[in-house]
Formats: sequence, structure tokens, C-alpha cells
Amino acid sequence: MALPLSYSIRNLRRRRLTTILTVAGMALVVFVFAAVLMMAAGLQKTLVETGSPSNVVVVRKGSQSEVMSTIGRQKAAIVEMLPQVAAGEGGRPMMAREVVVLIALKKQGEEKSSSHSNVVVRGVQSQSLLLRHQVKLVAGRLPRPNSSEVLVGNSIAQRFQGVGLQQTLKWGGRTWTVVGIFDAGNTGFASEIWGDVDQVMQAFRRPVYSSLIFRLKTPDAFDAAKDAIEKDPRFTLEARRETKYYKDQSEMMAKFLRILGTTLTAVFSIGAIIGAMITMYSAVANRTPEIGTLRALGFRRRNILLAFLTESLLLGF
Repeated sequence: MALPLSYSIRNLRRRRLTTILTVAGMALVVFVFAAVLMMAAGLQKTLVETGSPSNVVVVRKGSQSEVMSTIGRQKAAIVEMLPQVAAGEGGRPMMAREVVVLIALKKQGEEKSSSHSNVVVRGVQSQSLLLRHQVKLVAGRLPRPNSSEVLVGNSIAQRFQGVGLQQTLKWGGRTWTVVGIFDAGNTGFASEIWGDVDQVMQAFRRPVYSSLIFRLKTPDAFDAAKDAIEKDPRFTLEARRETKYYKDQSEMMAKFLRILGTTLTAVFSIGAIIGAMITMYSAVANRTPEIGTLRALGFRRRNILLAFLTESLLLGF
């Protein structure tokens, strides 16, 4: 004769605290794993959306990021003349020479703290805005050419101190005035500060660019442009579609997050399993008289075992 399902449910209700703690432990395992995977997916989505499939990013071969890349002025001029580069108004090549550096700023609400966070400063040209269709000016105006005026992303304006309109920043031995705030949607540009490329290079004493970005004349011209850049013996450069470049940038961090999430989940899972085992062992040990009574009433061992297994399954689900 089998024990009814209500018997297992009643026992779980009778041990409410133990049941709740065990279920909470299992839920925590699932939450941690899901949260870390969402972080990795969100990071990749943000960086991939940062790029456009029509744009090509050129960096020094072997560079892990734009910060580590260097491209001389002469090489930049040669790349600008490639036939695969699209032309804009007046026949001007749709290419921007950019430099990327890092500065340290204090976050909002941390006035008493001495800690700073790294912020990306991107030296740009007028073509940079035309190449980044996601970037829209939402407040203020564009910086004057060859001036110490900067634009800040809306994410920077919300999270850091001293980056509001008409406020000044001091870095690179200069004072920079914030004259505009731009919205870059769900892209990485929203967390950057943009200034004139030549002024940023002078301030940080950098004689070379970090990267080049240009728009393809036609979508299928990428392979020809890539071969022209990477097979030219005068260069030590590599070209990637902008979407592919930012996807590669995100892959390392996303991989780290996935490994971290898997490791934490494994540790928490072991803890949850041990906790559930202890709970069930305690439940059985404390109910020895009850088991004896069930046996005296004629219930078979396998039926009692099945009731405890059902209780364990209910606890897990």
C-alpha cells in the first residue's frame, strides 16, 4: 500500500524553516548563474551595438585594444587614399583618425572617497560623428576645432563628478571645458569623453594615432580593403569590421564572466546539495518512531522510501 502524496507535502509544511532555507539556497544557485550569464550577454550586446558593419577599424597588428595601438601619420595618409574608402561631401574621404587614452575621475556620491575610476578619452575628428550614426548631441553644442573643448557621453555625465555642461576638467596638463553632452544609445561610446584629436595628442604627448576608422564604399569591399592594408609590406596593421572588432573586444571579458559564473555556480551547487542532503538525513533521523509506526500499519519499506524520495523532489522543485 503506497503512502499518499499529501503525506510528503504535510511533512514539508511542518518543517517550514528548514524547507524555506533549503529552497532559498537552491534558488540562490540559479540566480547567481543566471545573473553572471546575463552580465556576459549584456556586455557583448553593448559592444557589438557600438559598431557598424559598414565601418572598418584599423589598428596595429597584435594590439589588444585601441589604447595599446599606434599608427603613424604617414600610414594613416596612405590608408585614407585607398579606393575602398567611401567619399563624403566634397569628395572628402569618410575616415577619421583617432587617439584613445585613459584618465581617472571620481564617481558621483564619492566626494569623501579617494578612489577614482578609469574613463576613456577619445580624440576625434569631424568625420567621427558622421561615422557613428548612434551618437546624437542632446545638450550644448559641438566643440570648436583645435580647442580644449569636449563632449561627454550621457552615461559619463550621470555617473561622474565635474562633467556637466560648462564645467571644467583638468587632465593632460590642461583645462578642458565640457560644451556638449551626447547620447550614444546602448553603445560603449556613451561612456567616453570626446575631444579634438590633435589637442588630445598634444596634451598627452602622443605623436601617433591609436586607430583609424573608415566607411566602406560598398558593403562587399571589405575583403579588398583588408588585403590592401594587411598585405602591404609598409604596414604592420590589421583591419576588421567595426562590429567584429568590438565583438572580439568583449569576448575576453565575457569568457571571464562565464568562467566565473560557472565556478561560483559549481561551488554553490555543492553547498546546496550538501544542505539538501543534511536536511533530508535529519528529517529521516528525527522520524524513526514515525517510520516504525508506518511499518506497524503495514506500509512496505519501498513505499516509505518512495515517500521520502517524493519529499526530496518536492523540495528541489
